[in-house]
Amino acid sequence: MECESCNNDWNYDNVIPEPIMLVDTLNMAPETDACFTALLAINELANAQQKIVEETNKNQAVVLALYEALNTRDVNTVHQILAPDLEWWFHGPPTHQFLMRLLTGASSDDPFRFEVDPVLVTTFGSTVIVEGCDNSRSISWVHAWTVRDGTITQVREYFNTSLTVTRLGDSPPSACSSSTAEIAPVYCPYVWESSLSNRVGKSVPGLVLAI
Repeated sequence: MECESCNNDWNYDNVIPEPIMLVDTLNMAPETDACFTALLAINELANAQQKIVEETNKNQAVVLALYEALNTRDVNTVHQILAPDLEWWFHGPPTHQFLMRLLTGASSDDPFRFEVDPVLVTTFGSTVIVEGCDNSRSISWVHAWTVRDGTITQVREYFNTSLTVTRLGDSPPSACSSSTAEIAPVYCPYVWESSLSNRVGKSVPGLVLAI
């Protein structure tokens, strides 16, 4: 009689699978628990960064849509994008208030157009900075837009002005410490600087915008 244990004709239907080992997160070793916590933190950071990127892209799209509406004289779209109580700040020759004349309809036939090169658009969260110049390169301009929930609430306009943008932050760590109480200086790292203002062929004033 042939021994069944020696038979090579296996019946795989009768093979009992090995039990699946589940990870017990409650009884992890300390080093394993630390790794798991680190992975969760990395995942949360990645999700937060993704949200920032998405919000940045939306804000930039809103500003670009406004320029398109201004150049095509699409009044309805302009009104949809701009807040009714838009805050406007201007620095430059009064004769160069082209944007305000367009927004108020004071000069609908003004030939000046804000031609926007996407390469010259920079976004820092809710602040969208756009730089450009006229065809003759005699006028340079910078717009700093503030976008909140898809609506533009503020614009700061600079004509023939060299603009430097800094970001407000805490002072950098110092090697020296003092036991006496001191007022810590505000640290404003440089994040952006206009590149077209030096091409207008004349000296222009310089300003700093802190965001």
